[in-house]
Amino acid sequence: MSGIIGSKLNIRGSGLVAKLGTDGQVLTSSGAGVQASYEDLAGGISWQAVETGSTMTAVAGEGYWINTTSNACTITLPASASNGDTIIFADYARNWGTYGITIDSNGLNYQGDDDSYDVEYSSDGQAVKIVYSDATNGWIPTLDKTVTDAPSKGNQNGIFAYGLVGPGRVSVSNLVSDVGVVATDVSGVGTARNGLGACEYGGDKGIMAYGYDGSVSSLSNLVSNSGVVASDVTGVGTARQFVGACEYGGDKGIFAYGEATLSMSNLVSNSGVIGTDVTGVGTGRYSPGACEYGDDKGIFAYGNDGSVTAVSNLVSNVGVVATDVTGVGSARYYLTACSYGDDKGIFGYGYISGASSLTNLVSNVGVVATDVTGVGTVRYNIAACEYGGDKGIFGYGESSNYSMTNLVSNSGVVATDVTGVGTARRSLAACSYN
Repeated sequence: MSGIIGSKLNIRGSGLVAKLGTDGQVLTSSGAGVQASYEDLAGGISWQAVETGSTMTAVAGEGYWINTTSNACTITLPASASNGDTIIFADYARNWGTYGITIDSNGLNYQGDDDSYDVEYSSDGQAVKIVYSDATNGWIPTLDKTVTDAPSKGNQNGIFAYGLVGPGRVSVSNLVSDVGVVATDVSGVGTARNGLGACEYGGDKGIMAYGYDGSVSSLSNLVSNSGVVASDVTGVGTARQFVGACEYGGDKGIFAYGEATLSMSNLVSNSGVIGTDVTGVGTGRYSPGACEYGDDKGIFAYGNDGSVTAVSNLVSNVGVVATDVTGVGSARYYLTACSYGDDKGIFGYGYISGASSLTNLVSNVGVVATDVTGVGTVRYNIAACEYGGDKGIFGYGESSNYSMTNLVSNSGVVATDVTGVGTARRSLAACSYN
């Protein structure tokens, strides 16, 4: 990122003070105190008391110590600004790597990008100095200890599509906004079917594939980065239903497993092309859940291999499926999964000996946690996707046909039922797009 001079700054809570020259090089250092070092960088900035809340609104001309020991913090910038307005944020407890800050530019541009997405900072000990330029480039970081300043990694919007209604299949879709609001039905495109899977590809688009349309299918339908479902693409690979799918490698996808107790996989390129069958690894099964974790890897877990199972299989960042990992949590199938918090995942709902609302969190290294008591209506044959860059949504499902949804926070907490929108249905698919 041009204009970053902070990569050589190393200010720690131990009392080291670094003074920078105009080119960003360290000129002198002393033990005079951490605040002095930031004042050297800020000249004239009015430093405020330590901020510990989960949200705050910043004011031009002020500096903020942001203490994220207990929670992340979302910072809203001023709604208007003038050339030269300056704000500084500093990691008070060197904990942004665990709980970072998210900056909402509040209608103004941030480094030339509009505020349709937020900007995140997540490095321990980070200091961020932003200066307002003009309407074109808006706020520009002139000090940023990290070498990247990118929008949130996750996609902002989601889509639910296809499914089973009574004995009939539909191809309608419902878009999910960046704040988790589900829209009314969009007329269906492509062959109506159920039991299909969906995942992201290309960083900002989606693909839905396989399923059952009266017989097992390998058809696929691409989803554009504006949420438009395309017409059928001729199927590749073994036709099947009740597959799992997730993203890997940051911009590619993988479909795997399926009925009847299959274990093959099919990779999806970053241009949305499905590859031929790859020999299966792990326990063949159907109706697993799958999601991303750790920014660029994936995980398949649970399913039915003749009986319900909790086994899981990790997917590397080059799309290689690993051997079985002993299951954790209640064995079940007809469940779903999505990512949350940028680099973690959550499996939820499903069928055990009846409908369930249990969830299991997945860490950013792919470890599945024990059961979390369910929230919301118990159901199965449900779908889920990411929204808002770092949150998730579970929606629809059965034992009767449902359309309610349950939002997942960026810390993995599932909320109570939200009244359903659109055609109530089950055995559908969902993915995110941007």
